[in-house]
Amino acid sequence: MDESKQEEGLGYELFPERSSGRSRKGAIRESLFTFSHKCQVMLTFAMETSPYAKLLLGAMKSSGCKVLKDRHFSCEDCDGTVSGGFDAASSQIVLCQNNIHQQSHMNRVVTHELIHAFDHCRAHVDWFNNYRHLACSEIRAANLSGDCSFSNEVARFNFGLKEHQQECVRGRAVRSILAVRKISREEAEKIVDEVFDSCFNDHAPFGRIPHVNTDAKFAYREYANRDRYYANL
Repeated sequence: MDESKQEEGLGYELFPERSSGRSRKGAIRESLFTFSHKCQVMLTFAMETSPYAKLLLGAMKSSGCKVLKDRHFSCEDCDGTVSGGFDAASSQIVLCQNNIHQQSHMNRVVTHELIHAFDHCRAHVDWFNNYRHLACSEIRAANLSGDCSFSNEVARFNFGLKEHQQECVRGRAVRSILAVRKISREEAEKIVDEVFDSCFNDHAPFGRIPHVNTDAKFAYREYANRDRYYANL
């Protein structure tokens, strides 16, 4: 089958450097003052300092899916509507260097996409054919990455609603599906509703919803020290 036909309707048009199966390997070849270099610097900082990212990287390594910066991340120019993506075909996280300009934004995008990578590692996710699998990972990524934190929602002028975390997660999951699959909003909402409860309550590997950075730090400490308790029994 022609590659352009295979990629049609899967969201690859949002990531032009992914077209025709070509993907960058993340090596820094550009000038120090380019978007790419800034993206690489912010990525390194996120991997080394963000408790969200550190926990996910550790959990993936423990699951046999060690993440290598140069192999599994790629800074690329993307469509203006997206900040990042997980390319299951190449097991790469795409970071949209032209759309990520602040470290806090980079931290959230890296965390969001690492949750997809974690799901890809631990489960047999059929990203391209099973919309429920896609919806479940989008629900988890929106719920656990800080996308729906109080501060982010206030910045979007969205606050004060009952069960706001659930509504924010549901809405962001629907929008993420619509961005990469050519289906109707009604169908996307139906699919999200069908898997919402079980996926919203799946907090692995955090063990909780890390609403703020402090929550993520506690979750990371618990994860890092998880073997000490059993070693002392």
